[in-house]
Amino acid sequence: MTLDDGLDLIATRSYYDAHEALETEWRSAPSPERDFLQGLIHVTVAWHHAGRGNPAGASRQLEKAARRLAAYAPSHRGVDVAGLLVQVEAAAALVAAGRLELPPVRIDRDEVP
Repeated sequence: MTLDDGLDLIATRSYYDAHEALETEWRSAPSPERDFLQGLIHVTVAWHHAGRGNPAGASRQLEKAARRLAAYAPSHRGVDVAGLLVQVEAAAALVAAGRLELPPVRIDRDEVP
């Protein structure tokens, strides 16, 4: 599985499957890419936890996602990381307010040659 596979699964709201796809790439990724992929994995796990009614798990994963992805803003590997971080921040505020019905993750991608 590749980054594109994981992002495609996120787009279909298949967060658990996206986590699995991204983790497959993470295992063989070079060191500089590992934090980026791990940040994306934390995003998928956060949304999965929220969907399963686990606010503590969602909150922890959102914090980890923000921490790991921040260094890759504004964009990395064609992914609009800055836009994703805005969504992570908004989701964290919703979870903190006790709202677990998060809007779907939308990851905008640039064309990468």
